[in-house]
Amino acid sequence: MFKKILVANRGEVALRIMRAARELGVKTVAVYSTADKDTLPVKYADEAVCIGPAPAGKSYLVMSNIIAAAVTTGCEAVHPGYGFLAENADFARACAENDLVFIGPAPECIERMGNKAVARETMAACGVPTVPGSDGVVETVEDARAFAEAVEYPVLIKASAGGGGKGMREVHRPEDLEGAFTAAKAEAAAAFGNDDVYLEKLVLRPRHIEIQVLADDFGNHVALCERDCSIQRRHQKLLEEAPSPALDDELRAAMGEAAVKAVEAVDYRNAGTIEFLLDESGKFYFMEMNTRVQVEHPVTEQITGTDIIKEQLRIASGEPMSCADCAPFSPNGHAIEFRINAEDPENGFRPCPGTITRFDVPGGPGIRVESYINAGSVISPFYDSMVAKLIVWGQDREEALARGRRALEEFKIEGIATTIPFHKRVLDAEIFQKGEARTDFLDVAFGEE
Repeated sequence: MFKKILVANRGEVALRIMRAARELGVKTVAVYSTADKDTLPVKYADEAVCIGPAPAGKSYLVMSNIIAAAVTTGCEAVHPGYGFLAENADFARACAENDLVFIGPAPECIERMGNKAVARETMAACGVPTVPGSDGVVETVEDARAFAEAVEYPVLIKASAGGGGKGMREVHRPEDLEGAFTAAKAEAAAAFGNDDVYLEKLVLRPRHIEIQVLADDFGNHVALCERDCSIQRRHQKLLEEAPSPALDDELRAAMGEAAVKAVEAVDYRNAGTIEFLLDESGKFYFMEMNTRVQVEHPVTEQITGTDIIKEQLRIASGEPMSCADCAPFSPNGHAIEFRINAEDPENGFRPCPGTITRFDVPGGPGIRVESYINAGSVISPFYDSMVAKLIVWGQDREEALARGRRALEEFKIEGIATTIPFHKRVLDAEIFQKGEARTDFLDVAFGEE
């Protein structure tokens, strides 16, 4: 096991990694921008190094500064968390060139699976079901139009690089194609520095189901059940639950087997997530792979008893994962994660940075809160708007829903608007209560996008 690692991130995920490391006896180094100098992760770490001013492009995205901080503090490895440089193959290579272990997959895997067009081709070749799509990158509007006419509308334009819903457009009518194609390319270029896009046949009213995977150097490849991430706004996840109400044991096993097949096909190591679309007939299709730990990993931890961050550290240090003997996994109980963001759901989820004047977290059985916030904390306009993740667990879905309602009532945040009221509305929605929510949930339940 490592003696010291650098955490190349901020906020709740940085603190989550540091806590797992401390339990394993591993010292941590925090990096921070000037805007984050007084935050909890900086205080919690054994050491901290300032890497630049507030804008991420001048701090958390500056590879040379992060590498220098790791080298000068004597770190053996770097954990990227999620976001920022977590899926940057060049950063993984820079770590290796400086004798630092990148706590994640090999750069070749990041590149291969990070390019969604290439990933689709790879999955199709190894027998994982894929949505009909273009043969690689689509360069021109004319080529996009030809594909759309061949598979018939609607189609989905997707950025080849990146994630988070950036560079993605649905097209339902031929007359909308050119504008959507241009907009997707521009957004992809701005977000990822790469304007490549590809096209897929749009699966109408799907569920978004993802499988958590772990793989080590000892031949262990495991799937840790699924997460249902269908509650979204503009392809951004808002709430996740595990297991999915849509899956039975047979379908769960089939999707888990497909996910493991995907991992084996690219010789993957560490933690990752295989994301699928599940259509109304019960057929599933590969969508993409995230070559990092996910925001929503706690719901999987709650139903499997597996600490995914610790497993990442074990695998990266050359040890076998500790949970391999538990495979195949079956869900124990039911967990739901609510993303509590500094956003105003009554005004189009407008970001609401500012100073938090009250921060009272819920407690009691089956309640877990991941945050880095307290009263007096400042939510910066420079970064992601997440304030906390509230995770509830119950012996069954009914108990998890009841605990979710209680916990949301107990969670008191003042000084800024948050998404707590939105989550209360979700739990009150009949469609969600019945476990029938799909990716169009907001439109169907609330008449909004």
